[in-house]
Amino acid sequence: MSKFTDIGVETTGHVTTIEIQRPPFNFFDITLINQIADALTDADNNPEIRAVVLAAQGKSFCAGANFNDPNRKETEEKKSGDPADSLGQISHLYLQAVRIFRAKKPIVAAVQGAAIGGGLGLAVSADFRVTCPEARFAANFTKLGFHPGFGLTVTLPELIGKNNAELMFYTSRRVTGEDAFKMGLANVLVPQDQVRAAALKLANEIAECSPLGLLSTRATMRAGLADRVLAATNHELAEQTRLRATEDFKEGVKATEERRVANFKAR
Repeated sequence: MSKFTDIGVETTGHVTTIEIQRPPFNFFDITLINQIADALTDADNNPEIRAVVLAAQGKSFCAGANFNDPNRKETEEKKSGDPADSLGQISHLYLQAVRIFRAKKPIVAAVQGAAIGGGLGLAVSADFRVTCPEARFAANFTKLGFHPGFGLTVTLPELIGKNNAELMFYTSRRVTGEDAFKMGLANVLVPQDQVRAAALKLANEIAECSPLGLLSTRATMRAGLADRVLAATNHELAEQTRLRATEDFKEGVKATEERRVANFKAR
């Protein structure tokens, strides 16, 4: 029996596939991020594994946090009224996120659908992204009255350039798979039904290389990244904690749930 409840792990040859199994939207919380980090640690400890594919069941890759969870609403009435309560303690979540960035083996994300908010952060934690025209990438934090998290203030500018990252942060717009490919947010663009296969193809191409050479080269290329993400998440957490207490954050979550333009009051 698998030790994981929300992911599936399968190894073929020198490639392990970690599949998020919370369809259709694959919302994330500390439990899911912890399981992904544990699976990556297992891959690091297995000398036969040379590359990892991070994939997901359902229509979304990871649609971010589930602020529309009815269980969350019941909890809000009993506790603080904070829409982010359902995530678990965010400081602990970010510690698990940093573990993902400390993984040693190359990761290819198969993004077949929406990668939103923290889901975008998870996709960007991979070395490469394979996607399709139907996918959507969004850092929708400001539309929620929130601050970006999951280290995106470091990782997204490094990937697509500071100004493109600012555009995504300031507008909260959804970027199509084609535009993601054009701006360098995705490395491979294929039809939707070929995303998983194309990700596996790339992972197997990586796995054909020298395992010691891969580990050494990746360590050089990503030197200091996890530490930069740790510093970023510490700052992001402070800003998110401050903004979680505002009326605007509650309004932003409610407006998103009701599919309307938010009426922000800057308080």
